[in-house]
Amino acid sequence: MINYLYVSLKVDSDLRHQGEPLHPAVLSLDDIILRFGRKKRNGQRVVFTNGCFDLLHPGHIQSLESARSLGDVLIVGINSDASIKQLKGSGRPVLPAHERAEILASLESVDAVLIFDEPTPQRVIAALQPDILVKGGDWADDQIVGREEVEAAGGKVVRADIVPGYSTTDILKKIRGL
Repeated sequence: MINYLYVSLKVDSDLRHQGEPLHPAVLSLDDIILRFGRKKRNGQRVVFTNGCFDLLHPGHIQSLESARSLGDVLIVGINSDASIKQLKGSGRPVLPAHERAEILASLESVDAVLIFDEPTPQRVIAALQPDILVKGGDWADDQIVGREEVEAAGGKVVRADIVPGYSTTDILKKIRGL
């Protein structure tokens, strides 16, 4: 009996590494549009934010909770592994996309997560047309990808405060220095 359970758990674990999402809130862009698109919202305000979310830390949690408080639904876009490598260089990401998506989807403040392959979420934002786009306060207004699409559709862009003292890059430097 014990061997059977071990084999069963191993098979389930192997399937997870083949790209099957572990959490039902990890969705494709098409599924997110079907579920949360403009015609389906019924007055709900959809908030979108994005990032790498490579090593989740308290700054991320506070930012996501703040973004969620701005609307009724929070959708989080995360960069794919290839996209992060392109943006951050070798050694990143630390966690693969499906694991980062699983972690984020498990948060109470997050309603849906999608993984995008491009360096920016412009295609995602243009297709979804969220009511509110949230980016970190470290982004200049004219550098926020998706701003034009969101504002043209009557939405607004919010720059969220950065939580001081938290940075994935700083955490990695500390770990590598040990």
